[in-house]
Amino acid sequence: MGIAASDLRQHVIRPTLLYLDRHSDAAEVLLLGAAACQTALGSNLDCRHGHGLFRIDERRHQQVWDRYLATDPDLASRVRGLASQHAFLSAPHLELTVNLRYSVAIAWMLVEATHLPLPNAADHLALARIWRRVFQPHGHLHDFLDAWQRHIGNLVQVA
Repeated sequence: MGIAASDLRQHVIRPTLLYLDRHSDAAEVLLLGAAACQTALGSNLDCRHGHGLFRIDERRHQQVWDRYLATDPDLASRVRGLASQHAFLSAPHLELTVNLRYSVAIAWMLVEATHLPLPNAADHLALARIWRRVFQPHGHLHDFLDAWQRHIGNLVQVA
């Protein structure tokens, strides 16, 4: 059983984006749809293809720190502030699975690092294109759209 879409959006995604000063409806909807598509909103976190809600693999996790966050120490400090004090040092990739806010922050950093403009929050097809580029390059747009219908549907008001 995963996390209710409305709870994930209201209690994890939105506060994390606000904390990072990166909030928008489109960002919320993109991350919610990505979590639905990647792990059925957390129903399937144990996967050899990556960690946490967004199935971020260890290589990409390290790259976002080395290539993106390293260029902005203030932002890196904010993201690091979401991680566990001691566990992050011994098992940084595990944070993606056990720490929802950290996982959301890293997922958003992956999106932000692409420098793609965000479409309107209601344009699920355009959001699916960003999902595919950032999270699932070999995925199909209908995977995102189907996951949205299956796991989110009309439960979450968009925009």
